[in-house]
Amino acid sequence: MSFTVAAFYAFFRLEDPAALKAALLPIAEANAVRGTLLLAPEGLNGTLAGPEEGLRATLDAIRAQSGLPELRWKRSSAETMPFGRLKIKVKREIVTFGVPEADPTQRVGTYVAPEAWNALIQDPDVLVIDTRNSFEFEAGSFARAVDPGTRSFGEFPAYVREKLDPKQQKKVAMFCTGGIRCEKATAFMLNEGFEEVYHLDGGILAYLEKVPPEQSLWHGGCFIFDERVLLGHGLQVLGPAPEGADSAEV
Repeated sequence: MSFTVAAFYAFFRLEDPAALKAALLPIAEANAVRGTLLLAPEGLNGTLAGPEEGLRATLDAIRAQSGLPELRWKRSSAETMPFGRLKIKVKREIVTFGVPEADPTQRVGTYVAPEAWNALIQDPDVLVIDTRNSFEFEAGSFARAVDPGTRSFGEFPAYVREKLDPKQQKKVAMFCTGGIRCEKATAFMLNEGFEEVYHLDGGILAYLEKVPPEQSLWHGGCFIFDERVLLGHGLQVLGPAPEGADSAEV
């Protein structure tokens, strides 16, 4: 038996996360779905796995119960169930950042398709920032990318305020694994006065999936938290995650 895995997130106004949790829990359990779903007033973020039919029924319920018109999700498959249990958690944020004013439902940076990313980051006037943690940067990153030296995403605002200047860095391009961190990072930087802020649509995973290796400016592997592995072009597994990665905070 194979399992379908869905990774997704959405920023929107979620009025009652606790009520949504109560509604979704029995539906997911009845459909043999496992994984983690985070719910917060700013939206939802999850990676769930289950039989194809059961997973789709659960995703349909998420859309219907939350009021989302659509829910974009990245599909993959696994020969064995990748998660031990189902966890639906109500949180303050779906990705911890600590700056409420950085609101992706209000504004975000300019999305750049994977196919157009190379041209942007090769522009010498563009500062390219890896918004992920340092151990992720060390495992792999884009040419010309800067490592902010963060151990968690919550340290990123301090890096921007202490090290960057909107008068000096006129154009900034940022990227992360799947796109969610850049939603908040670009919203934050626009609020801080940076005028031209770009981010990679779909994140590194979309780039590795769509850009051929011979055209790539990516070097190394991309760490995936849920599976504790490094991925390369074509989303092929390169090997296990770096030692100590299990305890890293996203």
